[in-house]
Amino acid sequence: MKGVDLQLYDGEVVAIVGPNGAGKTTLLRTISGLVTVHAGEIRFEGERITRTPAHRIARRGIGHCPEGRRIFQRLTVEENLVTGFIPRRGRSYADLRAQAFALFPILAERRASYASRLSGGQQQMLAVARSLMAEPRLLMLDEPSLGLAPLVVNQILEIVLKLAESGVSIMLVEQKVNFALEICDYAYVLENGYCTMAGPGAKLLADPLLREAYLPKV
Repeated sequence: MKGVDLQLYDGEVVAIVGPNGAGKTTLLRTISGLVTVHAGEIRFEGERITRTPAHRIARRGIGHCPEGRRIFQRLTVEENLVTGFIPRRGRSYADLRAQAFALFPILAERRASYASRLSGGQQQMLAVARSLMAEPRLLMLDEPSLGLAPLVVNQILEIVLKLAESGVSIMLVEQKVNFALEICDYAYVLENGYCTMAGPGAKLLADPLLREAYLPKV
């Protein structure tokens, strides 16, 4: 990653798009403290968090839903939610679980089921719900639509927009560029670790160069 300069505001949806190997996942892992920063600076709510340990970054209010879901397959839905909860001054586990179940009613129905028994879409819902158990003010989602049917993708989209409306900032990494640009307020295009384009989602969606490079021909 070199020369990447981006910012995010409360309740804003920012998309990070680009080809495979562009550095999108690395960017999220760097923000969440999983990758060491050798130069530059990361600030969250005005405070410097560069090289802060990952568990402390999570406690500060940054949630990370990684690519590939990474849920605990041998734990139940309820037990997965417990692993995401961070006790601190704020909402109780019961309140946050109620929120998760309100957003994803199917998880309430299957709370006693092992994660391995869920469909792919339900597992992605569980991954997002587990991230919300930490009560994040910034939620980073890495490829939430990966491998999902269009109907489930639309359900995830609705949840993302609801979260943004509630004041949660969303950073969305997506291979489906048109999907990402349609729902985001602002977007950055990464290539080989550099930011090559940036602007409002609607503006980039209409850009002929971006459409030629990333959007499917019809």
